[in-house]
Amino acid sequence: MKQFFIVACILSLAATGCVKKSLYEDSTAQLNATKAELADSQKQTIELADALDKEKARVAELEKELDELKATLAATEKLLADEKQKNSDLQGELTNTINDKAKLAASANELKKAVEELKARKAKAEARVREFKQLLAKFKKLIDAGKLEVKIKNGRMVLVLPTDILFASGSAELSDEGKTAIKEVAEVLATIRDKEFQVEGHTDNVPILNKKKFKNNWELAAQRAMVVVDTMIGAGMKGDTLSAASYGQFRPVATNATPEGKAKNRRIDIVIVPDLSTLPGFAELENAVAKK
Repeated sequence: MKQFFIVACILSLAATGCVKKSLYEDSTAQLNATKAELADSQKQTIELADALDKEKARVAELEKELDELKATLAATEKLLADEKQKNSDLQGELTNTINDKAKLAASANELKKAVEELKARKAKAEARVREFKQLLAKFKKLIDAGKLEVKIKNGRMVLVLPTDILFASGSAELSDEGKTAIKEVAEVLATIRDKEFQVEGHTDNVPILNKKKFKNNWELAAQRAMVVVDTMIGAGMKGDTLSAASYGQFRPVATNATPEGKAKNRRIDIVIVPDLSTLPGFAELENAVAKK
């Protein structure tokens, strides 16, 4: 506006002839200076505008970089959290693995112990089988003659002698054939070391008729068992390896409804008493008894 005002004044003065030459020149110079200043101002304004645009662009770039850094930081934090969780999971798995390894070791030891116990039991069972076969071989002559049977009853080896060969009906006196049979059995049993034997008397269910000799089948079976024990001791067996028992009519091995069944029930059983210490589970049984 200033330059327009000056130009208007100059023209007005020139028109009227009032302006001197020097004033005109000064005014022209001032106008030129003003134009130059205006041009400089415009140039500075343009430069400042360019600088402002550059700064805005730089700020935008910095803001973008900041956003990227924030995103990177968030991703890094998430990755760190994930790694911590993985580490925690791995620690848990490691602990479980260690525990499982300890359990497996314990299980392996238990399995090894069980296998060793099984082998020991198998060895003992095989030893009992060998013993039974040896016993059969030793009594083969009496078995073949029908004077003796060798059986397994309730896990025990039993020599079965029919009393009809040993005793007359209702009697506890050994017949000559019975004495011979008992002596033959005793001579074989005397060779078996570290064993004990129980002589068991059994009868059929026929009631005792002669009450003066025996009140009942219990007494008859008991007396017969004692006679057999005495005969075995006389044949060379040690008394501390023998015992006698009576079961009367109460442990039949056959029916008493037939003569054949009654004959089987009238018998003398010589039981080879098992050594409990050799049986499976004896150690556990011994510990259980000791705790009471």
